[in-house]
Amino acid sequence: MQVKSIMTRDPVVVPPTMTVEAVAQLLAQRHISAAFVVDAAGLPIGVVSEGDLIRRLAPSAEETGLGWLARQLIDRDRAATQYVRTHGRQVRDIMSADVAAVEEGASVREATEMMQKRKVRRLAVVRGGRIVGVVSRADLLKAIIAEPDRLAGPGPDQRIQQAIIGEMQRHPWGTPHLTGVVVENGIVRLEGYCRSEQARQALRVVAERVEGVRGVEDKLEISPLHDYALYPQI
Repeated sequence: MQVKSIMTRDPVVVPPTMTVEAVAQLLAQRHISAAFVVDAAGLPIGVVSEGDLIRRLAPSAEETGLGWLARQLIDRDRAATQYVRTHGRQVRDIMSADVAAVEEGASVREATEMMQKRKVRRLAVVRGGRIVGVVSRADLLKAIIAEPDRLAGPGPDQRIQQAIIGEMQRHPWGTPHLTGVVVENGIVRLEGYCRSEQARQALRVVAERVEGVRGVEDKLEISPLHDYALYPQI
């Protein structure tokens, strides 16, 4: 699934010269939490959010009063930048200049990875450098619901079993040498041992993710003190 299939088209964009009061009213009227800032050519140069606006309500350290020693040690350039962000009258004064963007043809997985890496709540979707949409965390959740992650295609019980065992072998918490996987008519029965309660839950999720699985029966026993060294990994 591509980003362009889940993005919100024609997102709200604002010029850097818009006043802070005007952008605050715009966000409230449109019931959105942020807007991208574009230059005269329509290229994204920043994003202004509710957080940028709310930050203006919190007094800075300088405004709450600094002692003589603190004034000598303070980073003056940083303090000046902070003053602009909390007292500036235009969007360009308060916006975040770092825009996280993704091409419209990118996959949903790529967008998710970028959002996590950049630690942002939304991505600008671009075509030729210009914003054509926006994708948010909520959009990604809808994509997950519409197209759940699957490990294997439909198949008989043996293919389901192989998919589960193969996934266990890929992870350090997996114990394919101690955990039995029995599949009958799409019902998976996990039996034997696992390392911990966390591993038990992970094994359940592994089984549930495989397409064709109709149910999972957990018969596992937790044996954290088991000498796993006696059982080499398969």
